[in-house]
Amino acid sequence: MNKEEQFITGFRDLYNKLVWLNKDKMEENLKGYKPSEVHCIEYIEKNADSNVTKLAEFFYMTRGAISKLTKKLVKKGLIESYQKPDNKKEIYFRLTEQGKVIYNIHEGLHKEFQERDKAVFEQVTDEQFDNMLSFVEKYNRHLDAEIKKLDIDITSE
Repeated sequence: MNKEEQFITGFRDLYNKLVWLNKDKMEENLKGYKPSEVHCIEYIEKNADSNVTKLAEFFYMTRGAISKLTKKLVKKGLIESYQKPDNKKEIYFRLTEQGKVIYNIHEGLHKEFQERDKAVFEQVTDEQFDNMLSFVEKYNRHLDAEIKKLDIDITSE
């Protein structure tokens, strides 16, 4: 196995372990909510004026799929839609009080997991972090270019 294959395999293994380790606690604390719903709530809270198009682009989903997801979240009372006075065409989303409760539970769990893994990250030097971040950015740009080559609008239906 060459270094590229080792990296991809190692990255996939790392990701799968994180998901597995965090899964039970996430499910226990966020009972009744799917990961896609919780991550949509997280995005809306962290990004002002979230709308269907922005959510679709971020999650690499169709606008139709995001519309279904946001309708579920509205029905559950976790988000509400609004319009700006100067733009009656576009619909945006924000969290309700109940949505903020779910967001805060999720953020608390992330902080708990960060604390659990702190021992590893404390051993990483700034230079190592910079190198890893640089690689991730470079790989992301490459994948963005590959997606663009496909000339597919992932947000279309």
